[in-house]
Amino acid sequence: MFKVGFIGCGGIANAHARALSSLSNRAQMVAFCDIEEERARWFSQNYTGGKAKVFTDYREMFDKVDIDIVYISLPPYAHKDEVDIAAEKGIHIFIEKPIALDMETANRMVQAVEKNKVKSQVGFMFRFGEAIETLERLLCNYGPVGLMMGRYMCNSLHSPWWRDKTKSGGQVVEQIIHIFDLIRHFMGEPKLVFTKMNNLFHKDIPDYTVEDVSGTVIMFQNGGIATVSATNGAIPGKWITQVDLIAKGLTASMPDANHASIYLTSNPWESKMEIASSKDIYLAETIDLLDAIEQDRPTRVPMIEGAKSLQLVLSAARSAEENKPVEL
Repeated sequence: MFKVGFIGCGGIANAHARALSSLSNRAQMVAFCDIEEERARWFSQNYTGGKAKVFTDYREMFDKVDIDIVYISLPPYAHKDEVDIAAEKGIHIFIEKPIALDMETANRMVQAVEKNKVKSQVGFMFRFGEAIETLERLLCNYGPVGLMMGRYMCNSLHSPWWRDKTKSGGQVVEQIIHIFDLIRHFMGEPKLVFTKMNNLFHKDIPDYTVEDVSGTVIMFQNGGIATVSATNGAIPGKWITQVDLIAKGLTASMPDANHASIYLTSNPWESKMEIASSKDIYLAETIDLLDAIEQDRPTRVPMIEGAKSLQLVLSAARSAEENKPVEL
């Protein structure tokens, strides 16, 4: 039975706590930590009937509670040394994206988990979708992937920290990183990125400093090209993601990680398959972490993957600031 602690008790932590609740035969939540004690107390009461201990200081939690796995669901600006401490104590780590706001911190996290030989999983849950996994299997017989097109559209003020670019890194870094990560997953390592971004829809909102429109072109080492467009000025209450992939002999259109229309284009006649699933991708990434610990194998999205996708989006943001392409 794995003993699990949480650092950060916000919205995304709920998804992970719900997933762990369905795995009560494998994991037990024993501690919750948040700078707002009431939020940690709510988690303890709601998920463990008040049995889990509550903290406002993660160092104290690490010192006083025996923990096997820690779930870190902090805003990107709030990361300090929690990964280093956990790894040194032999605690396995689940961490939400983006893992940091700078590569120095991200690389330190990678070194900590690798040096101490603990398992790590980064919260790129889209990789666990049924459509994504089906496409992975099919691409073993097709390829290469030559073009991907991603778009992300929403319309929300989000949290105050999210609107502050110094704390979130901006929409591309904090939110659209999911799309960039999927593109990396299918196309390999990028060679060059060029991005344009602006704030067009929220100029009248005080302290709103992140971009709300952006467009990115990525060139990959294998010659492939990807584009990503994003906005926070679309339809209120709707979160629209779309990824299209074109490989030699295969074209796929994915409105989300669990659904896809896949066309096999090497035939002169139409050959199409539809993927539709209600798979819980948050549960899937947690199960993979537990299995990886028990089987002593790598997770599907270790810390190094979080660092590589962070480097890509930070390079995109830098490209927009400098108004020129950035080589990786």
